[in-house]
Amino acid sequence: MTQRVLSTRRDLPGSGLARLESQVEVVSWTGTGTPKPAELARIAGGANGILALGNDRIDAELLDAAGPSLRVVSLASMGFDAVDQQAAADRGVVVTHTPGVLAETTADLAFALILMARRRLASARDCLHAGGWSVFRMDDYLGLDVCGATLGLLGYGQIGRAVARRAAGFGMRVLHHDPFAPQDDHLSWAVDFATLLAESDVLSLHVPLTDSTRGIIGADQLRAMKPTATLVNTSRGGVVDEVALLAALRDGVIHSAGLDVFEREPRGADVTDLVEQSRLVALPHVGSATEATRAAMVDLAVDNLLDVLFGRSARTPLPGTAAKPGAEEAVR
Repeated sequence: MTQRVLSTRRDLPGSGLARLESQVEVVSWTGTGTPKPAELARIAGGANGILALGNDRIDAELLDAAGPSLRVVSLASMGFDAVDQQAAADRGVVVTHTPGVLAETTADLAFALILMARRRLASARDCLHAGGWSVFRMDDYLGLDVCGATLGLLGYGQIGRAVARRAAGFGMRVLHHDPFAPQDDHLSWAVDFATLLAESDVLSLHVPLTDSTRGIIGADQLRAMKPTATLVNTSRGGVVDEVALLAALRDGVIHSAGLDVFEREPRGADVTDLVEQSRLVALPHVGSATEATRAAMVDLAVDNLLDVLFGRSARTPLPGTAAKPGAEEAVR
């Protein structure tokens, strides 16, 4: 019997979707923007697999709409907070994601934000583009040094370690806090959370969005940072209290910030709260946005789909979850 896959997008980078279409029947959502679960549910019936992006909400109703034939939800994303993991586990559905293929690219972007925010490069660029650079002044666009500064990493997984490697080239002292990586290594010293906040000149966030990390950087944590500190977030928007961050920037509680992710994505025309903050560099979730990396993410997501659909173990199931439908959770 032909396998059937629901793809939440019809246009994806690389050749992965075409490869999938050569082996299974693919039904794609053809709307614009981000599909709602109810919109996907209308075309999900009989699906054996779902190919989705990280911000596509995969809830119990959608899983039930697909029916008992559903065996795998494959995300072309490292993040997985938009999936109801308990509902998937209850139905014996494997959920996979794409670690390992985007760490270096996202680390590049994190470091770009560090440089842009700390050196106030966006403000300098905007002034030039607006025709405001009419005279050279020694005190214009003054930022803070990156070379020799202390970099704090909240989360020390693949991306955090990749950022630490880049920091070595800037002569930075590197600290990290991660309960799953409690030891020092040749790149970074492990510290407690309070020390990380107090000593970091740059604090870069690399944690998944979970119940324990939601809002982990709020008003109290921002006040615990140096007034000369820079906050960078390339993980998930929900780990930062954006209202508290914007107030901290406005009031000079911290020096600057760089955000690639937001509590609400995508952001449309209502971005006044972001653009009015001159010490904030904001980008539209482009951490993994290179041609090669986005294609590799789709390829791995397709590999995971095909492996499960044809009786093999998924290559990259979510941490601690089963690699085959209905199997017990793996110890990872």
